[in-house]
Amino acid sequence: MLATGKSFRAHREGELIQSGAERAEIGGDARIAAGTVRLRCTIAMTQAGVRKAFDVNGASVGFARFLGKARVVTFTPADLGLVFGAPAMRRTFLNNALAQISPTYYRELARYGKIVQQKSALLRGAIEPERDLLLAYNDALVGPGAALIAARRDFVAALARAVAGIYARWQGTREETTVAYAPNVPADGDPTEELRNALAANVALELRRRSTLVGPHRDDLRLTLGGKPLVTFGSQGQQRTAVLALKVAEYETMRRLTGDAPILLLDDVLSELDAERAGGFLTAVGDFEQAFLTATDLLPQFAGGTRFRILDAKIAAC
Repeated sequence: MLATGKSFRAHREGELIQSGAERAEIGGDARIAAGTVRLRCTIAMTQAGVRKAFDVNGASVGFARFLGKARVVTFTPADLGLVFGAPAMRRTFLNNALAQISPTYYRELARYGKIVQQKSALLRGAIEPERDLLLAYNDALVGPGAALIAARRDFVAALARAVAGIYARWQGTREETTVAYAPNVPADGDPTEELRNALAANVALELRRRSTLVGPHRDDLRLTLGGKPLVTFGSQGQQRTAVLALKVAEYETMRRLTGDAPILLLDDVLSELDAERAGGFLTAVGDFEQAFLTATDLLPQFAGGTRFRILDAKIAAC
């Protein structure tokens, strides 16, 4: 909540407020490279619905200025959907990481999303869409869309290098796991020109299908194992290990690009790994600045960390 302004578990923000209460509040201090920053998030039930407020060092700020003050990388069993889930989940993974790294990325993402929404509403309208207005929306999409493509291309390239090294260390060997950017628009050259050309080339098709077909809102990530799709040819253990490698690579890449180490939150990550993979993973994260792992059993590989037991909603040191 203090890093991203939202829970990775609750689907509705109202679920974070205790039953019978009107508001929930969380605050904390984060020590980052620039010094200590005090963060607070408040969620309140109002007549108009749920409202959130943020402040940094006691001053009220908007969400864009709150995001990225502290950074976090999370893993839950649901993140296995990065392998077999819809492309939207992989885009969310990219957006969450890049928005924490760069305030500019978050602003461009918000601007792009608003224009796509307006363009899609025009195409779906009851009357024939006005071509000149559609072209105006396409022109407006080029700037923010190209910025998203360029940022994703560079980030995934860095992520791919980190994933390859991490997975090789854990597995010791044989198969090579890779991650690659799979853009909706070619991204080898100038993304501004490529997006502009792709939008122009598909005007007639979008008018016919009444749908926004071109742009980074249709991007994807490609995950492979030994050159083959991980979703089809990877075992459950291989898929889980690959997602863990992706998350650790996200951590390492975020730390390198920002100069700040994120907090690593790992929820039930070892439940389906064999002892060798679990040991390799824990060794890999052992030098990270701060990591929290949850498990239902205290495995031998947990030696060296501070342990807490959660019982009846109370936390106590073991």
